Amino acid sequence: MAPGEKSPHGRGPASRRSFVRGLGAAGVALPALAMLPRWGVAEDVAGVYAHAAIDWKQFAGQTITLAGAIHPWSNAITPLLWDFTKLTGISVVTDFRLETAYMGALPIQLARGSSTPDVFMFTAYGQGISAGWLEPLNAYYSDKSLTDLGWYDEADLLETARTFPVWRNGERYACPITSEAVTLFINGEALAAKNLSVPRTFDELLATANAIKTSEMSGIAMRAQAGGNSSPPAMSFVFSYGGDMVKDNKAAFASPEAIAAIEMYGQLLRQAGSRGVSGYEWYHVLDDFLQRKTAIAIDSSNFATDISNPAKSHVAGRAVFAAFPHAAGRPSVPFMSHWQASINSRSRHKRAAFLFLLWATSKPTSLRTAAAGLATTRVSAWSGEDFKKAFGAQAAEAALTNLQNADVDRAKAILFHSLSRPILDAFMIGVNEVVTGAMPAKIAMTNAAEKANAAIRG
Repeated sequence: MAPGEKSPHGRGPASRRSFVRGLGAAGVALPALAMLPRWGVAEDVAGVYAHAAIDWKQFAGQTITLAGAIHPWSNAITPLLWDFTKLTGISVVTDFRLETAYMGALPIQLARGSSTPDVFMFTAYGQGISAGWLEPLNAYYSDKSLTDLGWYDEADLLETARTFPVWRNGERYACPITSEAVTLFINGEALAAKNLSVPRTFDELLATANAIKTSEMSGIAMRAQAGGNSSPPAMSFVFSYGGDMVKDNKAAFASPEAIAAIEMYGQLLRQAGSRGVSGYEWYHVLDDFLQRKTAIAIDSSNFATDISNPAKSHVAGRAVFAAFPHAAGRPSVPFMSHWQASINSRSRHKRAAFLFLLWATSKPTSLRTAAAGLATTRVSAWSGEDFKKAFGAQAAEAALTNLQNADVDRAKAILFHSLSRPILDAFMIGVNEVVTGAMPAKIAMTNAAEKANAAIRG
C-alpha cells in the first residue's frame, strides 16, 4: 500500500514492521523469520544444494524439455539453468513463447499425447487433470530418494502457495512458481498535481480517474478484450462486490453483485479509459502506464519490476503501488493466482523432471530468482533485501497485502474448473459489451452466464 494509506479493513498506515507481520500472516510464524538462512548470490551455489539429502546426480545424462510463456519466471530461471545442469548432469532444452501462442499450442500438443515438454508452465489446472495430462506429484514428494522435505522446507512457502495446487482429492499436480495479485498502480505526479489521495473505494476510484485524466493521459487502463485471458481485473471487481465466478458448478456472474461490479468496471473505462481500451490485453495496460499514457492501471502485481525500471518506464520512481479498492461496506478481494509448473504424464523423464521442479522452487533458487525481481512463492525470498530492492519495497508490500486479502477458494473455483476457458471467454465477452456500451451490465452478464452454463451442461 502507499505510505500513509489506511486499508479497507481499518488498519493503520503501512510500515516495514507491518510488512514483516504480513509475511507471518501469510503462513509463517515470526520467530521463523529470524532463523531463515541468508544465502547470497556470491555463495558457492553447489554448496547450498549439498546440504540436501538428495543424490543430485542420479539422473545425469538425461535431457528434459522445459516449456512456458515468455514471462518474469522464464526470464529469471533461464540464466540459472546451467547451474542446474552442473549440479545434476541433466540438460534442459527450453521452449518459451509469447503467452498467447504458448497457451494456444500447449493443449494441442498435450492432447496429441506428446511426451514433451517434460515440464511446462500451466494454468488450466482442471482441464489438465480431467484430460490426464498432468502427473500426480504427492508420491514424488514422499519419495526420500528424490525429496528431502526438511531441506525443502514447505513451511517457508506462502500459505496461498501451499494451498493453491491441492486438488479436491488432496493430490497435487503442480508446483507454484510465482505469486501475483491484482494491484492498483498510480502515477504519483499526476495524483499530486490534482492534490488527490490514493483511492480506497470504487467510488473514489471513479472520481479520481475522471479528475486526473487529460487530453494526453487517460484516467485509467484495464483489460477489456473479449477473451478469457483478460479476466483477472474484472474478476477482482466481481469478488470485491461479493460475487462469485462459479458456484455449485454453475456460472454465477449474473448475480446482482456481479452485475453491479461489471457496471462499475464499464463505467470506469467508458468515462475515463484509454482510447481503444475495449481491445486491451495486459501488455496494452502496462505499456500505457509505462509511457505515461494513463494515470491509473489495475493489473498484476508482477508489473512492478517493469514499472520501476528506468530503462523501460517513464514513471520509474514516481509510481504508487496500492491495495486493490473495495466496495462500500465490503472488503477488498482481488483476484490472485500462482503460475504453476507441471510434469507431463507421458514424459519419459518424470523423476528427472521432478528433480528440476524441486530445484527450481527451492529456497536457494528462489532467493536467486527473487534477486532479479521475481515474486516467488517463498517467504524467505519475499523478506530478502535483494528482492525488495529489485521489486520495490512499496510494490512488494502492496502485492503481499493483495495476496492476503484474496480469496484462494473463489479463485480456484474458476481457475480449476475443467471448463474454465469457455466460462472465462463468455464472461469477458459480456464485460467487453458493457465496456463498449453495446449492452447494459444486467443483460450482458445474464447472457454471458447463460452461455457459460450451456457449456458446462454440455
